[in-house]
Amino acid sequence: MEKIILVVDDDMTSLKLAKNILDQEYRVAAVNSGATVFRYLEKNTPDLILLDLNMPEMDGFEVMEKLKEDPAYAAIPVVFLTANQDPASEASCLESGAIDFVGKPFVPLVLKTRVKRILELMEYRGRLEQMVEQQSATITARTERITGIQNAIIVGMANLIESRDKSTGRHVKNTQAYVRMIADALYEKGLFKGVLTEEYKNNMIKAAPLHDVGKIKVPDSILMKPGKLTQEEFERVKTHVTEGAKIIDEILGDVEEPEYISVARDIAEYHHEKWNGTGYPEGLVGEDIPLCARVMAIADVFDALYEDRVYKRGIRPLSLTLQYIEDGKGNHFDPEITDVFLSLKHELCEYLGEKEN
Repeated sequence: MEKIILVVDDDMTSLKLAKNILDQEYRVAAVNSGATVFRYLEKNTPDLILLDLNMPEMDGFEVMEKLKEDPAYAAIPVVFLTANQDPASEASCLESGAIDFVGKPFVPLVLKTRVKRILELMEYRGRLEQMVEQQSATITARTERITGIQNAIIVGMANLIESRDKSTGRHVKNTQAYVRMIADALYEKGLFKGVLTEEYKNNMIKAAPLHDVGKIKVPDSILMKPGKLTQEEFERVKTHVTEGAKIIDEILGDVEEPEYISVARDIAEYHHEKWNGTGYPEGLVGEDIPLCARVMAIADVFDALYEDRVYKRGIRPLSLTLQYIEDGKGNHFDPEITDVFLSLKHELCEYLGEKEN
């Protein structure tokens, strides 16, 4: 079924431009004021609203507030259109309930890509919610089947996010495999007994694919940049950890167990923290960093070092990559977890198809 996009902007030039960019793939409706939004919604339900922030009489924030107050409209995803791209304006947009924002004047590729990704993400969410509703009557008997479906959707969501920076999805597969290896080894050795229960271990493995889900909030122009990022661009990339935690709460919070959500949120928000306190977003030190995030940090960095990227060649052979990980012991990485990971060389060789030497 053809998706419907409602564009709301008091500037006719912007309306026409948005329509020209999107109408080859979607059915685009256009209105020029906040008041007309609700007249349109009386007879129509768009899949996405692109809402101008600065409009006379009723601005974008006021429209957003009315949408959220009405259960009939509250679930419609909203993307703000704004020429104000300073951090305060961006924060206000997201805090008001918008799923994203797009800068004006429009960059056609960015607008098309952002709309496509958001619609795909919402479709994943809708499918997940629909499946949970359909199975609720027989949830006990079908728990294993539903868990499998949820896991597949989680991996699908993660691959969708990774594809924005031209990844093939291998990073999601690899990092989950490494987290599984580390978590199983820690559990078998009886380490971190106060935290690492079997449930915690399984939640960690299941949540690993979502570690970079917050990248959907990073502009394509930065995420796809082939060269070195500026300091300002890097600061923007760093926001993906806190945004990832919010997305996990918003999309999975009502359909997953609280224990799993807690682990998934910790992985997303803290996997760039460093053992010595020089990481982000909070500069946590040592065991103040959640265990699941300390495990994820090694898996994530190892894969980033070993695999080829559009901007660099992978570090090979495996022994050289492991040396980089060892060099980070006690600085970047938890020393105890590092030792366990380094002891997994045989398993890593088997997984990566390398000969052990």
